[in-house]
Amino acid sequence: PAMTSLDPNTTQPSPGAGPGSQSRPGTPVVAVVATTPETAVADMGRAMDLAGVGEFLSPDIKTLLKVNISWQHWYPGCSTTPWQIEGVAKALEARGHKDLIAAHNGTVVVNSYEGEFKNKHKAAQEKVGLSDIHLDSPPNNWIDYKPKAEMLVLDDIFPEGIQIPETFPGTNIVHLPTMKTHVFTTMTGAMKNAFGGLLHRKRHWTHSVIHETLTDLLAIQKEIHPGLFAVMDGTFAGDGPGPRAMRWHVKDRILASNDQVAIDAVAAKMMGFDPMSIKFIRLAHERGLGCGDVSQINIVGEDISQVNWQFTGVENTFASRGQKLIYWGPLKPLEKLLLRSPIVGWAFLASNLYHNGYWLKTKGRRRIKAALETEWGKLFQSY
Repeated sequence: PAMTSLDPNTTQPSPGAGPGSQSRPGTPVVAVVATTPETAVADMGRAMDLAGVGEFLSPDIKTLLKVNISWQHWYPGCSTTPWQIEGVAKALEARGHKDLIAAHNGTVVVNSYEGEFKNKHKAAQEKVGLSDIHLDSPPNNWIDYKPKAEMLVLDDIFPEGIQIPETFPGTNIVHLPTMKTHVFTTMTGAMKNAFGGLLHRKRHWTHSVIHETLTDLLAIQKEIHPGLFAVMDGTFAGDGPGPRAMRWHVKDRILASNDQVAIDAVAAKMMGFDPMSIKFIRLAHERGLGCGDVSQINIVGEDISQVNWQFTGVENTFASRGQKLIYWGPLKPLEKLLLRSPIVGWAFLASNLYHNGYWLKTKGRRRIKAALETEWGKLFQSY
């Protein structure tokens, strides 16, 4: 890219929703809503209302729906769902938002245009008349940005300066993550969704300090976006070596919140993790960027006090083992040579050969076929 300088009676917490269920002034709110394929689109709006979306997003300014594409191929639980895009767009339009744009980003190993098509994002966008942008493709420009907040790592990783998409400052942003695990961050959600889009194609330079990077990015988001919100899809959820080579599970849940840390903490708790043991959640909590302590969160809608899906977030693939040897293992001294020099293409090739070749054509293909036979799989195919 070119570079330039419900009803009001339903809004109370569910009985027994856990330690954070009592409403207190200033307490972050996370909505957890049960859903079905028949009601998913409407339930997106219901979750958003429970989380008080009208308090946080002004309809008078442009709102970006930040789509998550973790793989250009469709795999359950991996990327934003089409009903997530449709439901959130319809809910915002019904609440007076007229300038809505779906924002996509590619990576060094994922083609966002291919992903937009294969994940049915394009179909959902066309269904609701939503325009789209691909942040790392022309004509979208990137601009220099000097954060007001003290950065933990980004200033050191990018001493030449931090750059962000020119279209971001002054807009609302709604993150559309899914509930899944991740080989580098244990779980991934709203905070990790900013990693794609807000950072350019060299974002993989930050993988060795990913938790600090996500904290820095949330600080930047709070400076440039008048409104922040997240709607997380847990209709399909994934555990194991995410965000791609996962085991999928039908979980029939939608989460919503304006607090990016809190929604990730509640998702982590539901998946079976201690949220404050996940470094990016703890760092963001300690820096006052949101609430990672579930006991201090007002969880409305579903009672999750006894929820524990027992997901595992410490599994690896052949590819992630190699990456971890470079980021945190004996190959650390070679990180710049292997991943920040002209020979870096070997890493992208290896990732594509493993995920798009071996894994997708063996385990992945069987799991996708089984997922398409579920009611959610049938809904996916309907777009």
